[in-house]
Amino acid sequence: MGKSMKNAKLNRLMIAGTGSGSGKTTTICALMKGLLNRGLRVHSFKSGPDYIDPMFHSKITGVKSRNLDMYLCGENTSKYLLAENGKASQISIIEGVMGLYDGLGMDTTKYSSNDLSNRTQTPVVLVVQAKGMAASLIAMLKGFLEYKDNLIKGVILNGISPMVYPCYKEMIEENLNLKVYGFLPNLPEARIESRYLGLITADEVRDLRRKIDILGANAEKYIDLDGLLELAKEAPALEYEDIKIEELGRVRIALARDEAFCFYYEDNLDLLKRLGAELVEFSPLRDESLPADIDGIIIGGGYPELYADDLSQNKSMLASIAEAYEKGIPIYAESGGYLYLGSSLEGKEMVGILKHKSLLTDKLQNFGYKRLVAQRDNLLCKKADSIKAHEFHYTKADYDGEDFLAV
Repeated sequence: MGKSMKNAKLNRLMIAGTGSGSGKTTTICALMKGLLNRGLRVHSFKSGPDYIDPMFHSKITGVKSRNLDMYLCGENTSKYLLAENGKASQISIIEGVMGLYDGLGMDTTKYSSNDLSNRTQTPVVLVVQAKGMAASLIAMLKGFLEYKDNLIKGVILNGISPMVYPCYKEMIEENLNLKVYGFLPNLPEARIESRYLGLITADEVRDLRRKIDILGANAEKYIDLDGLLELAKEAPALEYEDIKIEELGRVRIALARDEAFCFYYEDNLDLLKRLGAELVEFSPLRDESLPADIDGIIIGGGYPELYADDLSQNKSMLASIAEAYEKGIPIYAESGGYLYLGSSLEGKEMVGILKHKSLLTDKLQNFGYKRLVAQRDNLLCKKADSIKAHEFHYTKADYDGEDFLAV
């Protein structure tokens, strides 16, 4: 059978930055709220492996934000996910990761936001933290424009005042022939706090709605929303091979989801459902036991170290998971879920079906894309098979197991 190719016209743009801390997330949240205030249907995406930023996107749009990761998913799947998830929107906005050119390593731009932009032919608007710069801003932008092939079509300036904006706009457009789509002033009243893995989660921001309203009002006032909508319309149709997913059978899987375990990629959960899984959510923090009649357990990442006391005190849940393990129910746990299955976390008793002890450290332990090579047959794959992965940890376990080799 021949390949089933699809062609999808999708209005889209990417909001990228010169680096982490440039204001990408603040800007995209402001843009989305400003566009929603106009009554538009907006869908959001995040370039690369990130759980937290999409939570903010989803809170604003009311639609689950999705990740587009060229390393983990490949080019065609990324195009498919972009087209399928964005087809009901009037504009799809992709938030970049780190700086525009930051990708697989220090000496390559592969799998960067720029790589995703080029392969999906998505125009880029660069967010620049302009405070404290004048002519140096031209030098920096010129470097971004000339470093590699790119689709940079404009900039949004961050952290400057309305009084100086006209000077910046004239300087950039005259020197670089690059359109300036507006700016956001410094907005301390809309600031979102951070911690070691990035921003705090959306559910932890007590006055999130007020902050988003402030950002949206400023986007409507200071950003050229009409110009951005026109730019998004210039993106060519996406061409990709259709992906057919057939149900494999019916299973009932318990999915840990609460404040401690909240890191999931929505497309992974959707895929499980399309394959035939019923996902039954439970809370390791509050529920007394696992859901009834389950065939498997998934425990994702999150911040279990912040809730170690409460997790440890829920003895009935610890016992319920240990009992399920003894009965042979398969368990998939990653990151924080792996820590939870150990004997202790931050000195507090955990499930104990694995024997490692884990502690939160004050420095980054592991970061970046990896490939896991199976050393023996296991739940996920056969010996010598490999799985692509990403890690970002400040917590350290004293034993990492021997079933996989990370390379």
